[in-house]
Amino acid sequence: MIFLIDYDRGRGQLADLEVFEDTDRKVAEDRRLKMELTLHRNGVTREVVLLQAGSEEALKKTHRRYFADIATLAEIESHRW
Repeated sequence: MIFLIDYDRGRGQLADLEVFEDTDRKVAEDRRLKMELTLHRNGVTREVVLLQAGSEEALKKTHRRYFADIATLAEIESHRW
């Protein structure tokens, strides 16, 4: 699966998530470009990425920062030290 993530760093939260089948990579890439151009044209600075994972649950494990709130991430990080 391919995941298109629109992440608002300033707020520390996911703005949008779209899911595509692996066979729709070109569609996902075109959608990412269109999203980035629209955000840029509107003066909005956000992180837009395409990621591939076997499932949304797997993606949430490997790229937790896109899905967890800042307090949760801080708590997890504090236990690492």
